[in-house]
Amino acid sequence: MCGRYALSIEQQEMLQVYLADLFLDDWRPRYNIAPTQDAPVLVQKDGELGIRTFRWGLVPFWAKDPSIGNRMINARSETVAEKPSFRAAWKHGRRCLVLADAFYEWQKPASGKGPKTPHAVRLADERPFGFAGLWESWNGEEGELRSFTILTTEPNELLRPIHNRMPVILGDREAWEAWVDPDVPSDDLEELLGPYLPEEMQAYPVSTYVNKPGNEGKECLRSV
Repeated sequence: MCGRYALSIEQQEMLQVYLADLFLDDWRPRYNIAPTQDAPVLVQKDGELGIRTFRWGLVPFWAKDPSIGNRMINARSETVAEKPSFRAAWKHGRRCLVLADAFYEWQKPASGKGPKTPHAVRLADERPFGFAGLWESWNGEEGELRSFTILTTEPNELLRPIHNRMPVILGDREAWEAWVDPDVPSDDLEELLGPYLPEEMQAYPVSTYVNKPGNEGKECLRSV
């Protein structure tokens, strides 16, 4: 599961890193993005790459109300093509890159008792990356809501002692462009859905300050 992450770069750097053509919303660095919040995703439309803000927690187009999205923050990559909540987005190529430069996982104590220890997980060189995501459009009384989910996979050797799942990480430009290209069938991209190389990542304990979604700032990522 991926239930919290960070995107701590400025808006101008974001455009340069992801080579996006436009970004329609204001952005400030975020260190503790939580479910149901709006966050930047990279999407392609008419051959143009753009960064938009969608809500985290996918709301299927057939949902009666958007609260279902609170339970749809992650999708298992192994079953995403079959699950009713995600299969339409998968089939029709509604894929997005969820922009990030770190995420958090909570490790249970070896004894099985006591509080969990939060860990920050980043690429070894701390460069920005992206999670493989799916997005959907839902229409209600207040208009259109666009939302996304983050795909997860089996953990690599680095993450396995911390958690039994990890987000699908796409770390380079070639993977980003293939993932967001709606003309590429989703089934042709399954090779991207495995665990990221552990030797190219780092994980370290951080303060329980990050436990509260309202807490923000560099302290969330500071090693303890």
